[in-house]
Amino acid sequence: MDETVRFWHGVIGARLVATIGTAAFRHYFFEIGPGDTVAFFEYQGRRIDAFSKPAGMPYERASQFDHLSMELADEEALLRLRDRLKSHDCEVTDVVDHGFLRSIYFNDNNGIALEASWWVLDPTARPADYGDERLFADPDPVAAVAELAKGELDHTVATHLTNDVTPFDTWKTETAPRRS
Repeated sequence: MDETVRFWHGVIGARLVATIGTAAFRHYFFEIGPGDTVAFFEYQGRRIDAFSKPAGMPYERASQFDHLSMELADEEALLRLRDRLKSHDCEVTDVVDHGFLRSIYFNDNNGIALEASWWVLDPTARPADYGDERLFADPDPVAAVAELAKGELDHTVATHLTNDVTPFDTWKTETAPRRS
C-alpha cells in the first residue's frame, strides 16, 4: 500500500482522500476526478499472486484491479440504483455504511467488481486533512501517509511496460524508488 500511495499520489497526482485500516486489511481511496475515486486493498498476512501484463491482454489470473468506485449525488440516488439493479435481476448488496460514505457493491457483466457510493462526508470537496480520523482511520498507516501529513512524499516509485505476462516479483525487482 505504501508504494500504491507513492504511485497514485506521487506520480499520478491523485489525492489520497480516505483510508480504512483493520487487522485484516487496508483500504485506501484516491480522487481521480470530481467526486470519483479509485480504491485499493492490501490484505494483512495474505499472499496475493500479482503479475504485470500489457493493457488489453486477456489473462485468466487478472485480479489485481479490485473494484471501481463511482460517486452518486445523494443517498436517494444510491437507493434508486440499488433498486434498479435488483429490477434487472442483478445481484447487489444492501447499503454498507462506512461512516464517511455509504456504498452498494455489485458486478458488471464481465465480472468486474463495482461500488456505487454516496459521500456522507465528501473528502474530495476539500483539502486533505490527514489528522481527521473520520476519513483517515488506518491506525497504522503506511509511511507514505505520514510523509503526506508532513507536506510531501519523500520519494515515488517507477514502473515499467511489459510485452508479456510477467510474474510481479520479477517485474517489481526492476523497479527502483525515485525521488519526487
